Amino acid sequence: IDEFDKMGQQHQALLEAMEQQSISIAKAGVVCSLPARTSIIAAANPVGGHYNKSRTVSENIKMGSALLSRFDLVFILLDRADEDLDRLLSEHVMALHGHGGRIERARMQRQDSQRVLLPTPPDDVALATRLKLQPGEEFDSIPSSILRKYVKYARTYVNPTMSPEAAEILQQFYLDLRRKHQAADSTPITTRQIESLIRLGEARARLELRESVTAQDAKDVIEIMQCSLYDTYCDEFGQLDFQRSQMGSGMSKKAQVKHFVGELHRVAERTYNSIFSKAQLRQIAQDAGMQVASLDEFISSLNNQGYLLRKGPQAFQLTTIDY
Repeated sequence: IDEFDKMGQQHQALLEAMEQQSISIAKAGVVCSLPARTSIIAAANPVGGHYNKSRTVSENIKMGSALLSRFDLVFILLDRADEDLDRLLSEHVMALHGHGGRIERARMQRQDSQRVLLPTPPDDVALATRLKLQPGEEFDSIPSSILRKYVKYARTYVNPTMSPEAAEILQQFYLDLRRKHQAADSTPITTRQIESLIRLGEARARLELRESVTAQDAKDVIEIMQCSLYDTYCDEFGQLDFQRSQMGSGMSKKAQVKHFVGELHRVAERTYNSIFSKAQLRQIAQDAGMQVASLDEFISSLNNQGYLLRKGPQAFQLTTIDY
């Protein structure tokens, strides 16, 4: 699903399909439930065309927590300048427009000049290292028709089961996550996460046509999950903050916003003035007993959510949005 952030209210139609793997229909006197077992890969753009690391995933793409929590993995794809990747991308785009002959020959000549015999990395090496194409390594792509048949065969005839070693590794990782998320305002880790690990482990084994999920499959899945968690919990300083909710801004922060806006409304009704300076906002937050790590970020968040309207460099006006 492309342009997933522009679906609007259609997001609600996917909740039952992704959670219960079925679709209920009640139309023209027909009431039935149809199976809908499928995988969903969705791509969404951030608000304003720029991803703000100081905000959460939900705040960047304006998507509800109920739908985001149903995805097994969430990855943040940032457009960073990389000479090698930019060269490969430009060669691919030029080839699509019929100018790929000269570029393809240049690429093959460059690969021939840099080609070396590289040993196969062992299984105990990280998955990202094993999948990364090394400089000078020959890349023999699989035709799409063969790959499509391979995936269809694997999905039809391969049904791997969880081995005791893999089950123990996945369970230990889940328990470690539960211990790290015991704070009151951190993201809740539920059985939905361990179900995601099981599905990913079975898919990893099915990819190589194995009948059982091995311990190495479990380690590869944990590495993928950790990469997804790093993307969603990493703040703008590159630090892991487990109080940043993957699905939204967290229940405690929502309660803080509601409490703070309520205090502003009471002060505005008492003083008949809806414009506050930054110093007044700081004083009101202190009087309300709020513990905010960064008041500037908190005010910016209120401004982005529509509770406050910037009237100057140091002044904000309280809006009448229902909270």
